[in-house]
Amino acid sequence: MSVYVDPLTDCLKSKIWPYDMSCHMFADTEEELHVMAAKIGLKREWFQSKGRLKHYDLTVRKRLLAVKNGCIELTRREAVEMWKEIWPR
Repeated sequence: MSVYVDPLTDCLKSKIWPYDMSCHMFADTEEELHVMAAKIGLKREWFQSKGRLKHYDLTVRKRLLAVKNGCIELTRREAVEMWKEIWPR
């Protein structure tokens, strides 16, 4: 069981997301995801549970911290394939 991050991508800033770049952090299980999120200082209320991809959005700094704490870095293609396996239609 593992926790993963996809590559950083440009994103639009807004009142609730004032950052230029972000990525997704997701896991084989929600429990693992929430444990890692707590470890790197994310609030549970930031969990994105709508849609197929259950995830947290990460800033550049939080992504670095996630990788330092054991998250596996994936390419965009690897991430999409993983999402299909974790949350099939």
